[in-house]
Amino acid sequence: MLAKISSGKSVFGVLAYNKIKVEDNQADVLYSQKMFNSPDGKFSIHDCMDSFYPYLAMNNRTEKVVFHASLNPDPKDKLSDEQLSELAQSYMEKLGYGNQPYIVFKHSDIDRTHAHIVSLRIDETGKKINDSYEVARSMKICKELEQEFNLIPLKKGKRESEAPTKKIDYKAGDIKHQMGNIAKSVMSHFYFQSFGEYRTLLEQFNVTVEEVKGEYKGKPYQGLIYSVIDDKGDKIGVPVKSSKFGKSVGYDAMQKHFEYSKSAIEKNRVRENLRPTIAKAMKGANNINDFKSLLKEKNIGTIFRKNEQGRIYGVTFIDYQNQAILNGSRLGKEFSANQFQHLFNDSPH
Repeated sequence: MLAKISSGKSVFGVLAYNKIKVEDNQADVLYSQKMFNSPDGKFSIHDCMDSFYPYLAMNNRTEKVVFHASLNPDPKDKLSDEQLSELAQSYMEKLGYGNQPYIVFKHSDIDRTHAHIVSLRIDETGKKINDSYEVARSMKICKELEQEFNLIPLKKGKRESEAPTKKIDYKAGDIKHQMGNIAKSVMSHFYFQSFGEYRTLLEQFNVTVEEVKGEYKGKPYQGLIYSVIDDKGDKIGVPVKSSKFGKSVGYDAMQKHFEYSKSAIEKNRVRENLRPTIAKAMKGANNINDFKSLLKEKNIGTIFRKNEQGRIYGVTFIDYQNQAILNGSRLGKEFSANQFQHLFNDSPH
């Protein structure tokens, strides 16, 4: 089982993301603890916020109050709702959030059913819950739960390298719905810090995005338009405004995601972990294909961009284990496009 933990400032924002999934029949509320229940039995952001309010009111120091985790069993693990609920409860208990108010959603928006847990990082006194070595503790807990629930173990080089979604399936139809799901999945599963990195991620699944700017009734506006592309990168069909998919994949959400990703990448030391791995592959590769293969073994995808003359003008790395994408220049000058042009094109190895 793979668990991914994130933090945030906006409780409302993460609840709104899950509400969109519920309204699109892509998610259901599975379990809740210390949360108010709506009279009609339906999921209510208002009731959730009321449940969290006493904790938030006591806090005066912690900035990122949101605890948001996704639990992803292997696709071959067929868990009932009751089992998935018990799995989430056990995970929260072991991680130190067992006494917190939280709500568990079952998501079925991608091929594998998984759970999202929304809670707070502050207790009833307003004190921050200890998150030291949280990622390492989470990995250990996942291994324990795999044994307790008889789940398929997470093997290195297997599920870490799997993308959170799949490419557009033209034969399946309902392209617009597929495109929206891919955008939402990429936005919720990957860390990226620029529009170019976001677009590069989407293009791995045959979707692209464009920024649009203009003026309406005297006020400037900015937005996003999504399109389907073929394997050559050519657009297919009619472009769709982000508003058709919801605010979670709109321009404002993207901008907020940049800042959120920057913080997460720094906290998880993604750059520091990537540099030695890429440097080693650069020394051991005879050509670009060798280089890509060496990194693929380490669950890292590599995308080179070349002009018509074959010159490398861009390089991007996708760290599937940490679910982050970074342009080479973010890692340092020694990993820029010019370095790879010199290494693979300008001079013999």
